[in-house]
Amino acid sequence: MTREPRSPRSGVLPSAGLGPLGRRLFAAFAVVALASVALLTAAALVGTDRGLNSAHQADRRHAADRVAAVAADAYRAAGGWATADLSTARSVATGADAVLTVRGADDEMISGDSGSGSEDEHGMPGSGRGHHGQGAAPGSGVTAPVVVDGHTVGSVRLVFPAGSGAAGRSVAWGWVAAAAVGALALALGVSWFVTRRLTAPVVRVAATARALAAGDRGARARIDAPGELGDLARAFDAMADDVGHAEQARHRLAADVAHELRTPLASLQAGLEELRDGYTEPTPDRLASLHDQALRLGRIIDDLGELAEAESARLSLHLAEVDLTALAGAAVAGREAELRTAGLTVRTVPGPAPLPVHADADRLHQALGNLLSNTARHCHPGDTVTVTTSATPAEAVVEVADTGPGIPADELPHIFDRLWCGARARAGGGSGIGLAVVKELVTAHGGTATAESGPGGGTRMTLRLPKATPHGSQLVSRPGVEPRFGPEASTPRGI
Repeated sequence: MTREPRSPRSGVLPSAGLGPLGRRLFAAFAVVALASVALLTAAALVGTDRGLNSAHQADRRHAADRVAAVAADAYRAAGGWATADLSTARSVATGADAVLTVRGADDEMISGDSGSGSEDEHGMPGSGRGHHGQGAAPGSGVTAPVVVDGHTVGSVRLVFPAGSGAAGRSVAWGWVAAAAVGALALALGVSWFVTRRLTAPVVRVAATARALAAGDRGARARIDAPGELGDLARAFDAMADDVGHAEQARHRLAADVAHELRTPLASLQAGLEELRDGYTEPTPDRLASLHDQALRLGRIIDDLGELAEAESARLSLHLAEVDLTALAGAAVAGREAELRTAGLTVRTVPGPAPLPVHADADRLHQALGNLLSNTARHCHPGDTVTVTTSATPAEAVVEVADTGPGIPADELPHIFDRLWCGARARAGGGSGIGLAVVKELVTAHGGTATAESGPGGGTRMTLRLPKATPHGSQLVSRPGVEPRFGPEASTPRGI
């Protein structure tokens, strides 16, 4: 069963009534139920009426046969109609609530009641001419032949009252009407229940959506419903969770950006105010310190711009068939001066050439460059950096391994988070954006970025990208982005 959510503002349960969709569904169910019950009731009434008529007619036929048999016994005992005792036959007829008329073989009335109300075409009461052996409708009569030793010696006719059998019909029709009313009430009740079961989850999801729009980020539908309604509720809750996480991330981003910008900006502002007010002299060292703060501020702004570009890379990738081995070599060449200035030894272990991937060469070059710059920033002079490319049946792999101090185990899961800095990164003036850019760019290409670090030091950054298939048969590009092929695609642009 689903529980109605309370309004996040008023604390009042939503209305238990049906909404427009519920009213339409209930009306449709009610019309179907009413039509079905009406059809079944009409069929039951017609069938009951015909069944009762058939039963009454069979009873009358049986009574007429019994009266004819008694009259035949009287005829046989007396040797003719003149002295036959028909009192027993009349008693049987009276027991059947009928009026008896007896006629001879020549159609002469032997015994009858002129008050029977049934006359033949000559005005003789109860003649029943032309109805021998035939059943009659209620209010007329039933005729049966009187047979003695194989010869028909006359006939008997039983005339029944016009209201005969009405009581049984009234009882039967009463039960049919009661059953119809009960069936209709049950159908309407079931229709209401089903309508509520169908619309309650939708109403609750709508109420939760309104609560989210009103600012209650903790509102969830939390509906345990079967089938597609349950899937809808769970998908909505998952979306609400994603919205909540995104909003939290945005708040954290705003706070982190403000924090990152505040420190160099405050230092720069204080230094300039001291110079303006004459508290310090504009010495070269003082000006160099202010210049460093301005550079740091510019670097943070540039990093934020790179992160914004990386997050929108899914929509701006220019895909082409790229040789990853050549691209890795070009990235190392582009950062070699920076690495050697940091006192690092650079080694490359190229894998199979070519190693084709469908990628944007500029974006991948940027991701690899960020990895190498991060290594140069955090390794010690004398450490070794090894760049390796390799392939698996489905993936192309680039590894950037170093022999530096490594990453603490508690920091390792967070190194690709935006604006997150470990202890060493904060000491070195890092902004916590470079590796976040790497992850966004690799994810935009359908790949993954992972990091490993042992307790004895050393870090291994691994980028995995889907391999290109021959002729690009499995390339899937974003809408509006045309993949580019050709020999020029193997040379990274902008290197």
